[in-house]
Amino acid sequence: MRHVRVPARRVTAAAPDAGAPPRRLGDKARWYLPAALAADVLGAAVPVALVFQAAQQARPVYCAAGAALAWVSVQALRRRYANRALGESRGVLPVLHDWLILIGVLAVARAATEESTPRLAALGALLPALLITVACRKLTYRHLSAARREAQAVSRVLVIGEPGTAEEVIGHLAARTDHPYVVVGVVPVGDEALTGGVPVAARLGAEAPVVPGGDADAVLDAVRRHHADLVLVAPGARIAGERLRRVAWALHDAGLELAVFPGLVEVSPKRLETLSAGGLAVLRVAPPVRRGLQPVLKSVLDRTGAALGLLLLSPLFLGVVVAVRLDSRGPAFYRQERIGRDGERFVMWKFRTMVVDADRLKADLSAANENDGLMFKMRRDPRVTRVGRLLRRTSLDELPQLFNVLSGHMSLVGPRPPLPEEVAQYDEVELRRLAVRPGMTGLWQISGRSDLSWDETIQLDLQYVDNWSFTSDVDVMGRTFRAVVDGRGAY
Repeated sequence: MRHVRVPARRVTAAAPDAGAPPRRLGDKARWYLPAALAADVLGAAVPVALVFQAAQQARPVYCAAGAALAWVSVQALRRRYANRALGESRGVLPVLHDWLILIGVLAVARAATEESTPRLAALGALLPALLITVACRKLTYRHLSAARREAQAVSRVLVIGEPGTAEEVIGHLAARTDHPYVVVGVVPVGDEALTGGVPVAARLGAEAPVVPGGDADAVLDAVRRHHADLVLVAPGARIAGERLRRVAWALHDAGLELAVFPGLVEVSPKRLETLSAGGLAVLRVAPPVRRGLQPVLKSVLDRTGAALGLLLLSPLFLGVVVAVRLDSRGPAFYRQERIGRDGERFVMWKFRTMVVDADRLKADLSAANENDGLMFKMRRDPRVTRVGRLLRRTSLDELPQLFNVLSGHMSLVGPRPPLPEEVAQYDEVELRRLAVRPGMTGLWQISGRSDLSWDETIQLDLQYVDNWSFTSDVDVMGRTFRAVVDGRGAY
């Protein structure tokens, strides 16, 4: 892989200080739990009370209290109010799942009490609970994400492992801010030098110590001096088996958490399963979803969505065609050969946003390429027309790709469709992004589009390819709307 652009994360607040109190996950803002409870109680109780009173139900207040209690109970049993869960998710699907459980619970209660409010009215009264809870989670997620970019509401982590592996783990954690871990020290196993700049809290010998407790004493002392909340072990030949087991015993006896990095990156937890075989803890990784009901649902959603989109947006298509033709000479549509799934070539359609001889002029502008990889991107490309800039800013130029989705060459969600000259330079890793159909939108669009580096684009595409699910497509499409309105990275 090529050069990776690493976003900066301020870690000054997490620097080791013998007199500073430890920063734990409890350092999340104190208003998260009261806000979540208030949103859930009011979101369920108030609409139910108003609807049931309007329907002249005999006990609207009792029904409202029951609905609020049921909604809070469902989420409490699903551990949505646990400190680890608060602010960690902005997804709609987990809330929808909880809400469907609520509907089932209240349906049983309705049958048991012979409550007579019309079913549609009762269902409509519960809908605000879903919407308000989603809004509250998005609010806390945004607040927590901003705090973690400033190294607040984080867990202080001590990394143990062989120097090369430990520095790889530290670099991966430092490159992202969407997690609660800030590394405050490293305990290398062996005498090799480290170059990452993270403080060396202690060193373990290359071989297991003869004296029992030697490793444990060094690790516990490092934990105390750096106020670590969690010890993250990157296992290797020198720190595994019985040696790792004894370190784990010491940490757990001291009331400290231990986590083990399995060597996997960008694998969704949904694909992981813990097993036991002959006393060994085994981590099973399920293969990516390629067959079964979910791909069928994706295909149905693609074709249906594309057909409805073309039908509903036909007046907009006509307006864009007229605007493009009036702004500059040439056709309104632009056709370009792209590479699809398994290397299949197809013609992709877009509204024309550049002058007619843009492809010929591309070679003259190669020195001005602002992308660090195989894609060509310029923030102020002189070939783009006035109407073209508006179309790109609003992503309206992508709408004709609905024809490609309808024909089966593309999907509504997937990796960006690459050019043949880009694919010709792909390595083995980059070729894996061709394992699925390219999409009109994807993780690349909702994460910054043209502002992303080449390696960041590839990383997002591989994350999608390996961890795809039908529900993830629905989530991406929902987040695409906000990305299009924001317009960040669109040029």
